Amino acid sequence: MSSPRTVPVLLPLSLESPYDYLAGDNVSLAPGDFVRVPLASRERIGVVWQGALVEGRAPVDPEKLRPLLERLDVPPLPPISLEFAEWVANYTLAPPGMVLRMMMSAREAFMPQPPAQGYRLDGPPPERLTSARQRVLEVAGNGLVWRKAALAEAAGVSPGVIDGLAKAGTLVREALPEPAWPVPDPSHEGVALTQAQREAANQLCEKLETGGHGVSLLDGVTGAGKTEVYFEAVAAALKRDRQALILLPEIALTRQFIDRFVARFGVAPVEWHSELTPRQRARVWLAVARGEARAVVGARSALFLPFRELGLIVVDEEHDPAFKQEDRVIYQARDMAVVRGKLGNFPVILSSATPSLESLVNAEQGRYGHILLPARYSGAPLPDIEAIDLREFPPERGSWLSPPLVEQVEQTLAAGQQVLLFLNRRGYAPLTLCRACGYRFQCPQCSAWLVEHRFKRRLECHHCGASMPVPHACPQCAAQDMLVPCGPGIERVAEEVSERFPDARIALLSSDLVPNVGALREVLEQIAEHRADIVIGTQLVAKGHHFPQLALVGVVDGDLGLDQGDPRAAERTYQLLHQVTGRAGREAVAGRGLIQTYRPDHPVIEALVSGDRDRFLAQEIAARRTTGYPPFGRLAALIVSGRTRLAAEAFARALAQSAPAAAKIRVLGPAEAPLAVISGRHRFRLLVKAAREADLQAYLREWVAQAPDPRGGVRLTVDVDPYNFL
Repeated sequence: MSSPRTVPVLLPLSLESPYDYLAGDNVSLAPGDFVRVPLASRERIGVVWQGALVEGRAPVDPEKLRPLLERLDVPPLPPISLEFAEWVANYTLAPPGMVLRMMMSAREAFMPQPPAQGYRLDGPPPERLTSARQRVLEVAGNGLVWRKAALAEAAGVSPGVIDGLAKAGTLVREALPEPAWPVPDPSHEGVALTQAQREAANQLCEKLETGGHGVSLLDGVTGAGKTEVYFEAVAAALKRDRQALILLPEIALTRQFIDRFVARFGVAPVEWHSELTPRQRARVWLAVARGEARAVVGARSALFLPFRELGLIVVDEEHDPAFKQEDRVIYQARDMAVVRGKLGNFPVILSSATPSLESLVNAEQGRYGHILLPARYSGAPLPDIEAIDLREFPPERGSWLSPPLVEQVEQTLAAGQQVLLFLNRRGYAPLTLCRACGYRFQCPQCSAWLVEHRFKRRLECHHCGASMPVPHACPQCAAQDMLVPCGPGIERVAEEVSERFPDARIALLSSDLVPNVGALREVLEQIAEHRADIVIGTQLVAKGHHFPQLALVGVVDGDLGLDQGDPRAAERTYQLLHQVTGRAGREAVAGRGLIQTYRPDHPVIEALVSGDRDRFLAQEIAARRTTGYPPFGRLAALIVSGRTRLAAEAFARALAQSAPAAAKIRVLGPAEAPLAVISGRHRFRLLVKAAREADLQAYLREWVAQAPDPRGGVRLTVDVDPYNFL
């Protein structure tokens, strides 16, 4: 009698290794298969596993194991996905089960799905024939099966009319076939490339033709047409019958990008982002797994889709901090994309007008190829950038726009051109206080001020989401009409602009003012079609948008972000301001950027005004090399949080004392976090600095293993390669 067959199954939970289950001899299983298994009193879906997680494990007595319930009729995770999951878990110190959870983010893909229902004209005419019903019968007379919404729209009636005809038996419900996924045509004629673009595209395509892994940094000025260049590499991958993935930093996949993709490939790409419905996510997940989705455009989580034939990854705006995920599995999607390309042995393209220092140093040291596009596609010059010294030209009392900026806005509007005013601060005011007693509205759960949102008439915390109505009286002294906003947010700037330019059409662009991707696309189209004269926005406006009539960009506060306790503060501020001023003068009009600042002599402001990017970056690289910060050293943050300050601090100090000694690794802290309280939890941070050659993961693993167990509601989070120092 043969011994029972055991199968390791990893579950999408906070687990470090798979569980073993019994599988019957008549069940055919392979690594990557999705299976249903019992766990305690519930049933779970997991994946049959192979790799380092199951090597060298001690056998378990089959008598103690429970039987596997069934294998699901779902495309399995490819072997490369299992390998990638283990690599990400090992690098980030996240439980492998949580990485698997990201790979199983489309829950409905693992459930039987009833077919979509439609309506076909196949019954007797109704007894009562209204004009609305007559229109439906005329539209449905072609014999096709219609979706309810489509039929109602085509006939110009409400969905209730369709329901009435179905109840009368005139319209019959039938299953709708799933629509086929569009197949991009790599030979479809796109826009004509310039000579410089063609040369850059040829270099990228050579990587596809020669095969193997390699990283190329596509470094081009704003408006250089980098998208059209890497589209040629996408076409080369499609011609080789490989899938292609384009990562964008935000879910706001702009209509402009989709239109440019359609112009090049004849069809739209498959989209993946958090605002898809559960059913849409399931369809995309399955299409990727089956190889039906040939070109996918998505946010960072698209990296964990089950690609079977992936042959190219493009990371657009590779410098953008939005590629860093800060919760659960903490990872940098740009870096993980490079790893995914190496594991799959295919090229990766990093594209940006302001590349990260890490990517630039890798290019300088020969690890990455470096492809330059120094001129704009349209031939238009880069915008002239000037600094407005607010010490010399202060705004009027109660205002935020300086006289020189106001004058330039007036001239730009008079010329029939667009203006963009940029302030990377949401809401109306970052602080509200009482003039009578000095009371300041602070979040009850965080060490942060409540931000007034005047359009919503609420005070909100941007860290935990707590909110309250704006009160009529001070909660401390009960004084009436004594609450004043301090400092500007974009809503307050919009108020000033409305008063100064009452005839101008104004569009606001901020993540809290657009409820979904559709609404955001509508605002962006409104701007691109010049249905807005003045755009007021946060960092959303810096995300590679193309506004043909935009002539002037005014930065309301150029100093915001310069003095953070963050080694990347200067780099990030330069990238953001360069990107946003680069929206000006991209096509038909000359561009100009004005930066309001109290520090015109700051290296970031000087670099923007002079246009000497290389000098600024050389200074930043030299400073990083001297201090041993990335990319010349490695960092990890350990964040301790607890319900009380005493508990969090006590554990943080005990954790620091348990740190192993190491020659090339230093532990700094603990120190109270700049944001000391978030969501009612007190926070302390430790920073680990390591030489590049040090095995940081092994050190952290050893440290956490021998550290005291967090108790009493205390939590420990490890962030390898931190981007957030708050």
